[in-house]
This record gives sequence, C-alpha cells and structure tokens, in this order.
Amino acid sequence: MGWDSWPPIHLILRPEKLTLENTKLGTINGNFMGARMLKLIARLLLCMLPLIAKESAMAYEEPSYELLSATEQYEVRRYYERVVVQTLEESGRNQAFRRLFKYISGDNNTALKISMTVPVLQSEKIAMTAPVLESNSDKGSLMQFYLPSEYSIESAPVPDHPLVELAVLDRMTYAVKKFSGRSSAKNFADKARILKDSLTIDGLEFYDVSISATYNAPFTPFFLRRNEVMLRLKK
Repeated sequence: MGWDSWPPIHLILRPEKLTLENTKLGTINGNFMGARMLKLIARLLLCMLPLIAKESAMAYEEPSYELLSATEQYEVRRYYERVVVQTLEESGRNQAFRRLFKYISGDNNTALKISMTVPVLQSEKIAMTAPVLESNSDKGSLMQFYLPSEYSIESAPVPDHPLVELAVLDRMTYAVKKFSGRSSAKNFADKARILKDSLTIDGLEFYDVSISATYNAPFTPFFLRRNEVMLRLKK
C-alpha cells in the first residue's frame, strides 16, 4: 500500500496534552505523561521506518545481473550491457549529481523526463582498459546514472549540458561487497580495502579502482541504507 492511500493524521504536541486528529477516525484528546508518549511515538516511528525504506526502494529500477557466486565477504556478479549518462567532476560530488539529475529531469534535446534508477555509481576517471565508474583523484571522479532498460544508446535523449554524455557499459564481472550505514568516502575506502584483501586471499585478480554504488535517497536513515563497493574482476 502506498503512502497516498493512508488516511491523513495530524499529531499536535503540547506540554500538557496530545491531540490526535484523523479525518476518518474522528478526534481523540487526552492527557498523557510526556515521557511515556514520546517513547510510544518513537517506537511507532521505528516500526514504520522499514516501510519507508521499502516504499522508496521499490520505486527505482536496478540493473540486471547474474549472481555467479557468493561468500561471507562478497558476491561475484555479471552485469549485462547497459546505457548510462555520465559526467566528470573535479571539484566535488554535488555538481556532478546536479548535472545528471537535470538531464533526467528534462535537460536534454527532447525535454523528456526519465525515471530515476539505482544505484548511482562513482569512480576514478581512468583509461578505458579499466572500469570507468567514486574514488577522488587528481583526474577527478566520474559519476554515472543507469538509464532505464528501455533505452539504447541510439534512443536515449541527448544531453544539453556539454559536460554530460551518454555511454554504454559492456557486460562485465564484478566483486561486490554490500554494507549499510553512511555513504562516506571513509566508509567506502574501508570496505574497498576489506574487499581487496578478501579477493587477494581467494586468488581473484581485479582492477585496482573501486566503484561506489549508492541506492537510497539522502533522507533514508543511515542504518537502513544500502551501499556497495565494487571491483571489476580481470577474468
């Protein structure tokens, strides 16, 4: 059930009284102990948070992949060919995100609005022999949005911004480590180090450029977020 189908509820908190107004249930007034009521509200919100996360996650398309194997530390996935829109950013992440978001919001040659997808990818800008998907470096970082699967490189709207371009990601195999929490550069770097150590122990060769993948909106509580660090395998 979507949030739009819930009856409107208004909570009015006062020091001495809580008023619950609901157009379908009527109005209930009562005097409550402040601490007890705050605990009740907190528990209610905690129960609702998974529903919020589920609602937001269900709204976005994800790229298809084949799960080849899995260990306690990582999964090996084969991703299929997909069209992305991308931009290089040397000064920071926000500008890159704004450019790409403007593109899917209609800043293209057809003024077409395109559905948001997940994850958002970032990586160091490097030679095409290695993955080009976030690690900051002197060369800048590349941010990419997957386009919905209905688009090909020929049918996708052409970006208006000169620093935004379309590209095709070929079929590739990645080692992927999932984690929750904040999508900070430190967290991604820590998880990338763990992933590299695990792959080295298992004898798997990889390109030494980590890719950060974020799946959730900024307002998602950090403990409900889904983040992934990815390394492209050489074989």
